[in-house]
Amino acid sequence: MRELILASAAALTAACAAPQAVAEQQADAPRTLSVTGQGEALATPDMAIVTIGVQTEGETAADALRANSVAMKATIDKLKSLDIEARDIQTSNLSVNPRYNYDKNRSTPELVGFNASNTVRVKLRDLDNAGAVIDQAVQSGANSLGGISFSFAEPKPLYDAARRDAVADAQARAALLADAAGVKLGPVLTIQDGHVATPYPSPVMANMRMQAESAAPIEAGESSIRAQVAIIYEIQ
Repeated sequence: MRELILASAAALTAACAAPQAVAEQQADAPRTLSVTGQGEALATPDMAIVTIGVQTEGETAADALRANSVAMKATIDKLKSLDIEARDIQTSNLSVNPRYNYDKNRSTPELVGFNASNTVRVKLRDLDNAGAVIDQAVQSGANSLGGISFSFAEPKPLYDAARRDAVADAQARAALLADAAGVKLGPVLTIQDGHVATPYPSPVMANMRMQAESAAPIEAGESSIRAQVAIIYEIQ
């Protein structure tokens, strides 16, 4: 009986001590301020990525693909002759699909042939000659352009600049919030590197137009890389 009473007393003492321990731990925990900073680096792109394609038709799938292969080979050969390296030419799509006549007077669609499509993504590292390269590719056999985007051959310095800008933004926000709240910033407890956005056109938009009488004019404009960081400060 005596042992039971002692055990019950110990359990009661532990139960009473637990909330006190939690309260002491909470009191010892540092007060913190969390901020998120946004950063951006702007620069003129030095590389364009364009999708060049060949679309052909044939009575059979083999006919359509054969004609397509001839035209695409001529296009790729032309690109390489213009000093586009093999590493900068990558096939992004190759397909052959049936072509039907959906005349409303027919009860079922009529198979009338096949379409073949082949597209390549091409990196153009010389923007001064990008328009001429695209023009030559079209003249050699390509008959479709799927769009153009701009990037940087060496983006790391821009990523670093965007991150530095994000940290500076976070520091400024923290100083402002601490001053408004009447507290002082303590040491940095954690820094978390957040999302880094790939290059995209800024309001000075890139432009590409195809003209029969001259090479396609290319305007790279200005692109930006954005970064985000999260910083937690101790406050006093």
